Amino acid sequence: MAGRKSIQQEEHSLNSKITVLQEISYAIVHKKNISELLHQILEILSSRLNMIRGTLTIVKHNKLYIEATHDLQDAEKKHISYNIGEGITGHVAECGRPHLIEDIVQDPRFLNRLGARDKDEKIAFICVPIINMERVIGTLSVDRVMDENADLQKDLKFLEIVGNIVGEALMAVIAEHNEKEQLIHENKQLRDMLDDSNPPALIGNCKSMRDIYALIKQVAASDATVLLRGASGTGKEMVARAIVSLSDRKNKPFITLNCAAIPENLVESELFGHEKGAFTGAVARRIGHVDKANTGTLFLDEVGDLSLASQVKLLRFIQERTFTRLGSSQTLKSDVRLIAATSRNLEEMIANGQFREDLYYRLNIFPITMPDLNSRRSDIILLAEHFIEKHNIKYKKNIKRLSTPAINMLMSYHWPGNVRELENCIERAVITATDDCIHGYNLPASLQTGKTSNSSLLPDGAVSFNTLVDSYERELIVESLKRNHGNMSAAARDLDLSPRVIHYKIRKLGITPEWYQDKV
Repeated sequence: MAGRKSIQQEEHSLNSKITVLQEISYAIVHKKNISELLHQILEILSSRLNMIRGTLTIVKHNKLYIEATHDLQDAEKKHISYNIGEGITGHVAECGRPHLIEDIVQDPRFLNRLGARDKDEKIAFICVPIINMERVIGTLSVDRVMDENADLQKDLKFLEIVGNIVGEALMAVIAEHNEKEQLIHENKQLRDMLDDSNPPALIGNCKSMRDIYALIKQVAASDATVLLRGASGTGKEMVARAIVSLSDRKNKPFITLNCAAIPENLVESELFGHEKGAFTGAVARRIGHVDKANTGTLFLDEVGDLSLASQVKLLRFIQERTFTRLGSSQTLKSDVRLIAATSRNLEEMIANGQFREDLYYRLNIFPITMPDLNSRRSDIILLAEHFIEKHNIKYKKNIKRLSTPAINMLMSYHWPGNVRELENCIERAVITATDDCIHGYNLPASLQTGKTSNSSLLPDGAVSFNTLVDSYERELIVESLKRNHGNMSAAARDLDLSPRVIHYKIRKLGITPEWYQDKV
């Protein structure tokens, strides 16, 4: 009689497990929501087989994260994680083999991190790995209340079968997580690209200019003194204005003083002002640039051209932010931010005794060095088109494009005068153009000999192949954008390119489709 009862129990247990497998299979086929599917699987195990507190974890970034739980009320527990190898669950994930604990109270490795078990209750713990493509992707664990029908070894083998079935579903969860992380990463990249967009009035997408933009944003919010260095015409004043436009002083005065353009005997008067009668010709009080810039910014251009005597007076003001007008004994204060610029080699001037070392260190708190245009050749056409737009407005023209020969000439020239020279060339070309295109003959004579004057290109003076290809691709894309009013999808169809390729090319070549939305 006892034997027959045992056989009946075996059959009942087997039928129960077959029913469980059928229900799990049905759920996998019909449940579209992966999260709901995992929770339903744990519910089936709990209600049918008394495998309570089921927990599914996934391996992510070398850690185990809880993906689904059952009979655990606190939703925040889903954020609990295990290191690989930590506790029973971490050990199963590390070795890829199932583990059975007959009494969790007696095993010190059981962490009870979820805090859901009663220490006085005898509970077994079963944890099996979930494997996909010979790789552990997660774990499935349950608590088994010990009763007369419990057969832990059979439960362990059955849970392994469930783990194998669940593997595909859990892999879908991991793929979903990876896709979400990828989207988050791409969104962050897009936000970074927007955050790294050119500061006001600055044009350029080459690496050296992107580095400049990053420095501008770092220093703009502070009141640190900035020293802008670089050859004449590289845009130092534009950078100074960009710094101010991103600072708290953007709505305050921005006063510029070109130190190279002031006679030495008038520097102090220009900087600090003078009282009436302070010297011959001082017929009225004059407010100095330091006073005018109070609460704002004072931009000292070509500071390296100051005489040593003027440097001493400037140093005193920088140290104390106080000054005295010529012909007055009253000490005044001025809250100004200083931005200085120079095209000269200050270190060499210090060595020759032409520039004070203490003033140099006062000015050189945050140096930014502007690259020559010749070293940022990928920005030349971008700048040229910007200047075309600017001078179209000024001269009431409707120039739409640069011809291929004109592009080649611009790219071949060595630009000793940097961005300022480029703007002057484009202004002349806009004035002389008779149709909607700038041709090579509209450019100055100096560019006609660009091939022989550009020593920074190939040894024979020719333009590099990649430069010519980029220039040609840029002209083709810009022309198509103009024809399609800035619509990138239409331009891609026009050029027989995929949307992905044209977006890549537009980003690489620094093209701004919005500029062409109103073009006909």
